[in-house]
Amino acid sequence: MKRIYLILTLFIIFCFQDIAAQEKKWTLEDCINYAVSNNIGLKRQRLQTESAQVNFLSSKLNLLPNLNAGSQGDLRFGRSVNPATNIITFNQNLINSYYVSSNFQLFNGFAKVNTVSANKYMLMAGVESEKIIRNTLIIDIMGQYYQVLYTRGLENASKMQLDLSEKQLFRITKMVETGKEALSKQYEIQSQASADKLAYTVARNNASQALTTLKQMLQLTSNTDFDILMPDLNNLLIMDNSFSTDSIYNLASQNLPRLKEIEYELRASKKQVTATRGYLSPSLSLNGSVSTGYIHDSNADSTAAFTSQLKSNRGEEVYITLNIPIFNNYSTLKNIKLAKIKRNDTALKLEQEKNNLYTEIENACLNYNRGKDEFTAAKSNYDFNTKSFQAVEKKFESGLVDVTEFSVAKTTLFRAETETLRTKLQLLIRRLSIQFYSTGEYQNLMN
Repeated sequence: MKRIYLILTLFIIFCFQDIAAQEKKWTLEDCINYAVSNNIGLKRQRLQTESAQVNFLSSKLNLLPNLNAGSQGDLRFGRSVNPATNIITFNQNLINSYYVSSNFQLFNGFAKVNTVSANKYMLMAGVESEKIIRNTLIIDIMGQYYQVLYTRGLENASKMQLDLSEKQLFRITKMVETGKEALSKQYEIQSQASADKLAYTVARNNASQALTTLKQMLQLTSNTDFDILMPDLNNLLIMDNSFSTDSIYNLASQNLPRLKEIEYELRASKKQVTATRGYLSPSLSLNGSVSTGYIHDSNADSTAAFTSQLKSNRGEEVYITLNIPIFNNYSTLKNIKLAKIKRNDTALKLEQEKNNLYTEIENACLNYNRGKDEFTAAKSNYDFNTKSFQAVEKKFESGLVDVTEFSVAKTTLFRAETETLRTKLQLLIRRLSIQFYSTGEYQNLMN
């Protein structure tokens, strides 16, 4: 019996969890956090960063001396030299040698050290590149999230228009039935209600498509129930901010990863030029080895024991190698020239990106200031048209205006309402863009 109760309890818990998951409404923060953790493109970029980290570690380990051990077995026939006695022999010999060797490069024009520095800056550039892709993903999601809000707002406004038409249709129908209004007026209202129903259907489909697009950007599976938590659009605050292009650019040039990435690439390319030049200088290496072996002469009367021979045949050596490059088909000079070209190209790329960034920020500030004026005008127009429509509606219900004037007033109010919503959301997006330029991190935009 206890087992049955346990099974029933677990079943109920899983059912409630499934229902809760289906009823969950996604906030903007939920969408962003999910995308940052699960986006495939971002995961691939993280792998690129890990690859740069491996290259950096490998170049550091390349500064250490190497150590190798090996063994070789020879079976010699005919004429050969006995390694132990250095005497020519025609006997069959079995030779088994062992060695341990090490090499340490003392100097090579600091090529390896500068390569380490170059790989370090490339790793830092890779980290910034990951931030760029992450921030681009977040900006796209934020834009689509507000697109969903906008289409949902249009859907709600269209529904209000349809409800208003159906309300007037119901009233006119009752008046026609009592003989207080002509049947033609009912037909006019029916036509208007039908047009509003079509507009509502289109708005609802557009809202559904915008939500589907957001779901696809999050890379959710098709069987996942997805919907966003709708905020109260009327309570979205519009702050009277003012932004200076130069001050925003100064902050952006210090914070944005898109500039940091190229700056690190430029530092890496400069180090790479220095590293390539190092191969023109002489290189000095310290080498050492220990070797021993075992020799068995098939025609000898007796052969010393294996361990005894390993001790007696042991040899040690330490030597220094100096390598002076004289001619190598100009490969080093070619590599130096290519490294300089890449350095100069990266410097131009940085200047071009700075110019593009300043242009973007300047346009963003101008668009924000224009957007404030547009929203103020749209809000004033909406307030005026709301009062105007209320007056026309009362006149229509009193029979002082016809259906055409009522329809024009209702359509004008609808346009004013949607334009207010558009300018408000557009202004919010522009403000977020400017704030993003100032910080370079999406966490500062969540509030």
